[in-house]
Amino acid sequence: MHVEEYVRRLILLLMALALVAAGCGGDGGVAVDKPWARNSPMMASAGAIYMDLEAAEDDRLIGASVDSSIAGKVEIHETAMMGDSTGEEGSMDDEDQVSGAMTMREVGEIALPAGTTVNLEPGGFHIMLLDITAPLEFGETFDVTLTFENAEEKTVEVEVREEAP
Repeated sequence: MHVEEYVRRLILLLMALALVAAGCGGDGGVAVDKPWARNSPMMASAGAIYMDLEAAEDDRLIGASVDSSIAGKVEIHETAMMGDSTGEEGSMDDEDQVSGAMTMREVGEIALPAGTTVNLEPGGFHIMLLDITAPLEFGETFDVTLTFENAEEKTVEVEVREEAP
């Protein structure tokens, strides 16, 4: 093989590797790990999805959706102490805060700092399924589509479980 042919093949190989590398994380990248939903009682009208998220660059989870055959509405929620200083009307007074009552509230987004794993977990941030059409039963799977401020939408399969994987 002549030197010119060798150089030409090497350049083509490097170009192909660059294309492959660009395809492996070209959306800014948000990695999703361990997506799951807790099983729901027969009469429940709501359910929750949990997972770990890690963004390659600073980003935000700004929405989620599921097929209408799963739930009528999807929101991003946080479990917090009643009366947390959020500026919301109806906050509990100091005496009620001592009781340590927990509540869930909708949040518009979840910050995803670059390189930091953000856990969506029971007792913290989670994706709330409202008006579920049927109980979430062990072993079932369904898709949730995550919407980010910067990264491309990502659809992941969620398994219904009793506890985190």
